[in-house]
Order: sequence, then C-alpha cells, then structure tokens
Amino acid sequence: MDFIEEYRFSIIIVCFNANGKLKKTIDSIISQDYKNYQIVIKDGGSEDGTLDCLSEYEGKNIDIKVEVSPDQGIYDAMNQAVSLCDGDYIYFLNTGDYFENPKVLATVNKELYLVNGTHFEGPPPHIVYGNILDRTTGKVVMSNPKINGFALYRNVPCHQACFYQKRLLTEHPFNTEYKVRADYEHFLWCCYEKKAKTYHVDKLIADYEGGGYSAVNVKISKAEHKIITEKYMSSGELFKYRMILALTLSPLRTKMAESKLTAGFYNGLKSLIYKLRK
Repeated sequence: MDFIEEYRFSIIIVCFNANGKLKKTIDSIISQDYKNYQIVIKDGGSEDGTLDCLSEYEGKNIDIKVEVSPDQGIYDAMNQAVSLCDGDYIYFLNTGDYFENPKVLATVNKELYLVNGTHFEGPPPHIVYGNILDRTTGKVVMSNPKINGFALYRNVPCHQACFYQKRLLTEHPFNTEYKVRADYEHFLWCCYEKKAKTYHVDKLIADYEGGGYSAVNVKISKAEHKIITEKYMSSGELFKYRMILALTLSPLRTKMAESKLTAGFYNGLKSLIYKLRK
C-alpha cells in the first residue's frame, strides 16, 4: 500500500432464518483484498440451519464472532452486535446483501486515510458512505454527495452504504421504539446532536437485496419519519422541505425510482445532478 494507516473494520451481519443467504454474504467479505476486519454475526435463534455454513470456515484463520441470543427485532440485534465489535469503523451488511467487489474495503480504507488527513478539520466522529446497487430494480442508487438539511429530511444513505466511527453507535444505540426508521433516527442524531461530519465516496459499496421491512411497511415508515423529523428539525425547516417535495412531484419521482422500467433513467438523472452539484 502507498499509505501508512490501516483501519480495522467490524462488519456486522444480523440474521434470523436466512434461508441459505448467509454464505454468500460471508464469502463477499472474506474475498476482500483488505484483511484488517472482523465479522460479527448476530443470530436471533434460527431454526432453518442458517448457521450450518459456518463449519466451512473453521480452521481458516478468519476472525468471526457469533452470538446466538433472543432479540426484539433487527435494531435490538444490531445493538447487541455492536457490543461485540473491536473495529475503528462499523459496517452493517444484511444477509442477502454482499460487497460489490473484492476491493471495497481497500478503497474505503484509503479514503478514510485521506479523509482523516485532509478533508476534515479536528477529530472525528464521522461517517463515510458510498453508493449501492438495488437488486429489486437492478440499478445503481447514488447517495447524495452533500448531506445538508434537505438531504437529511428527504433521504439519507442506507446503512449498507455507510461506515460509522464506532463511538457513534456506542454513544447512541439504535432506538428500538422505532420499528422501521431507527437507522434514520440514528443518522439524524449523528448529524444534528453529535455534529458528525459526512464524506461521500463515489464507489459502489454493496449489492442491496431490497424489499426489506421498511419497504413493505410504508405507513409505519411515514409515521416514524414525521416523529423523527419533528424531533430534530424546526417547524420552519419542515415547512420549507415539505413545500420543496410537493413542488418537485416527490410521489411521482418515488414511483419512478422503484419501477424497473424507469429506475435506470431516474437514478442516472439523479446521479448527473449530484455530480454537477459536487
């Protein structure tokens, strides 16, 4: 490597009756060129043989911690897994998701080295994030390269795109009162309360399975979004952001982003706008 520092990554996989998806997720991690990581698997007590594939990795000098214990859902499981992590940065890769290519961790490590040395003034905490491929549409979803107030209201990067400095998750665990939007609440806490700095890496991080709990619980998601934004944002901000969404036909754009027929055009146009802004 042409730089000095290596950061240690803790990669969390939360699973429960994962129907054979765990192996491909693990394989995408151990195929990484960069090896300074640990894998933390938190299983809620699967009864379908989810963990049977782990025998394949025994004796192969792979740093894997496995915790099998009851939990109150995905966010509680993620919190439990964080307590087992010893890395500098924490990343969540769900079962069914996998790294885009073997160079992801090496790329992120190099960006972190550059970020800590040049882009940010003062010490972290911060969040480095990239882009994802949504397999429900087969299209790349570019994360917003500039996290401002409107971006925080509209759409933060999903956690499969984000590498969090560890203390952001130990100081403020996911709030399990939120069933769909706890990761969204956490991101807003990081930015509004902790003043965490964010940095976009314009690279594909993960292939995201899509169709998760939030996608099929739209009413809960909307209700929690309202509660969370009112917690962190002023009434003036909220009025402005809601007007912008109304005037820019947000419901129509959401349908375009979710459709296999129009997602490519929509995400391509969005990426172009982001790049021009950047």
